[in-house]
Amino acid sequence: MRGIGLKVAAVAVFVVMAGMLKAAEGVPTGELVFFRSFFAIFPIALYLGWRGQLVEGLKTANPWGHVVRGLVGVTAMTCNFFAIARLPLPEATAIGYATPLLIVALSALLLKEFVRLYRWSAVVVGLVGVLIIMWPRLTLLSGEAPVEAGVTAGAVAAFGGAICAAFATLQVRRLVATEKTATIVIYFSLTSSILALLTVPLGWVWPTPTQAALLIGAGFAGGIAQILLTSSYRHADMSIIAPFEYTSMLLAIAVGYFAFAEVPTVQMLFGGLIVVGSGIFVIWRERRLGLDRGKARQTMTPQG
Repeated sequence: MRGIGLKVAAVAVFVVMAGMLKAAEGVPTGELVFFRSFFAIFPIALYLGWRGQLVEGLKTANPWGHVVRGLVGVTAMTCNFFAIARLPLPEATAIGYATPLLIVALSALLLKEFVRLYRWSAVVVGLVGVLIIMWPRLTLLSGEAPVEAGVTAGAVAAFGGAICAAFATLQVRRLVATEKTATIVIYFSLTSSILALLTVPLGWVWPTPTQAALLIGAGFAGGIAQILLTSSYRHADMSIIAPFEYTSMLLAIAVGYFAFAEVPTVQMLFGGLIVVGSGIFVIWRERRLGLDRGKARQTMTPQG
């Protein structure tokens, strides 16, 4: 229960972070990425220092692996923040749910993992749900009003962010073979901050006091959410707490409605339910396969 509670808390803080970034209207995306990454370092460093892991967290055997993780992760973050600024918050959140489905597909295609028909079917059905959400934003006409180019770009960016996040997850899988969790977390914040600074020539703005407070708050919220998420995995198996990621849909709808007067459409709700259902099925199937493999190993282990 503690693991589930920490997971839900992490999801809630991530949604609040997204709301803060959306509220800082007018700030370029690269600048959003910098504030989110740089100010996340402070709570993470304090937490690691309190646990006595800060020095160990800076030791790495694979620096280039962290650079790759940073490049892919920053690309995903940039796409997601671009989408959040142009789409209703629940819609951007729902499209992002394509990530776990894409991880299954990429694991089969790139890592040669064996994926059975059940999970492939869930991936296809889930991506159909994503298409249902995106379709009104991709057609030339939505009802009687033309679709704005920025909204279309936001929908495409949200899906691009889901793809990049899936690649980032695969890179993290490679890093965990030699790197500690603390090392992966702190180096991502460092590399993403440095990479975000490269966007200064593209035209940063001097934030107003309100924008600055929102941006710094989003950075701290991102760091705190990362700590909560990491801590949740200490108290429960990932397969148990992973489905609670989808509580972000309810939270995103609430924040979108009360903070930005965003009312979810029927297409978004219908497509979102399909994507969530497919994602939960993939998680359940992964858990069943893991239990089956564990039983098979126990059967093959000599007794006595």
